[in-house]
Amino acid sequence: MIRFVTTNAGKFREVAALLRAEGIEVEHVDLLVPEVQADTSEEVAAYSVKVLAEEAAYDFFVDDSGFYVDTLKGFPGVYSSYVFRTIGAAGVLRLLEGAERRAARFETVLMLRIAGETSTFRGECRGAVTFEPRGTGGFGFDPIFLPDGQTKTFAEMTLEEKNGVSHRANATRALAAFLKGR
Repeated sequence: MIRFVTTNAGKFREVAALLRAEGIEVEHVDLLVPEVQADTSEEVAAYSVKVLAEEAAYDFFVDDSGFYVDTLKGFPGVYSSYVFRTIGAAGVLRLLEGAERRAARFETVLMLRIAGETSTFRGECRGAVTFEPRGTGGFGFDPIFLPDGQTKTFAEMTLEEKNGVSHRANATRALAAFLKGR
């Protein structure tokens, strides 16, 4: 049994589906952990692990993910959660008004703390920002992100479709391989 510490039910749903399909039991720990403002997802996740390691007597992992828009020089990046809460997907679309170059990527860093050791797993998904929101599924910036090679935004995909291509799924598959190899 491994515990995923996150307040985001959508993240837990995605990760749990993948881990359970690999025969790995995962439990949701809905606990708000302080996040440091930093330049990279690795730094944010490492800070969360450090804080939790002092309090938690169990094995766990955390997720830090970001949405990086090339034309906006990587913004919102590590500030994605804050930006979503304050201006939302509509605000990002306003920032991109008139922009033809709309390349973007999602990045996830999963940081695992098990038996006192920390391991890091990364995943990425490249794509583009749409011109308008599409779909009602998922969460966060999913309605405005179209992964490369796909015809549906994350918000238009089923959980299984999204888990076939997403940044979080890529990181989770690496985590699952590590856990199964222990």
